[in-house]
Amino acid sequence: MAKVQSRNSLSFVILSIFVIFYLNNIVVDGKSSFGKVLDPVKMGLKKEKLSHFRVYWHDIVGGKNPTAVPVANAPGTKKSPTAFGMITMIDDPITEGPELSSKLIGRAQGLYASASLGELGLLMNMNFAFMVGKYNGSTISIMGRNSVFRS
Repeated sequence: MAKVQSRNSLSFVILSIFVIFYLNNIVVDGKSSFGKVLDPVKMGLKKEKLSHFRVYWHDIVGGKNPTAVPVANAPGTKKSPTAFGMITMIDDPITEGPELSSKLIGRAQGLYASASLGELGLLMNMNFAFMVGKYNGSTISIMGRNSVFRS
């Protein structure tokens, strides 16, 4: 068992060293400690491609057929003004237009969780899974913070 664990540890170290050297070779501006600019040519990308999506995501939290359903709460969630600790699973329609009745082009599937004690701030983790057209079968994964009442 120790030999297998040792071999796995060695593999991890070698992989880590490879990744560090690879990333060092594709960095253009190494001066920044927060963000770095990568050279697309060194990454094997010949031409930059830009796609612009405009979609409408419908998060239905109540009624007869909700698409967002709370699945877990922390012990103090009900007493919290921000619902801290609540986790909600989603399977929301994504449409072409702002009306829910407009053409369905995909689903937003994932979860969001109330992750702030001081304001309504959600940790959002979801996949936009497209079901029609050129991007049928493609997904965009989104993870980030949603400060619900901030503009």
